[in-house]
Amino acid sequence: MKLLVRNLARSTTEDQVKALFEEYGTVQWCNLIMDKATGGSKGFGFVEMPKPGEAKAAVKNLNAREVDGNKIRVKKAESK
Repeated sequence: MKLLVRNLARSTTEDQVKALFEEYGTVQWCNLIMDKATGGSKGFGFVEMPKPGEAKAAVKNLNAREVDGNKIRVKKAESK
């Protein structure tokens, strides 16, 4: 299941996000979206978790959690 993670602090790293989600299960991949001009994080990214039960537990427990001073928002990513 692909999850959208929003409202990340610009200083939060991909490794930190991956570690947060690994508390709830296997993380297939994690990708923060970077600004091409500055090279810094745009404040959101995606996490793929292969097991839906683990992904749902991560959404339930991580949505609205404070990370690096920001309350992150986590939800299932919509298909394009």
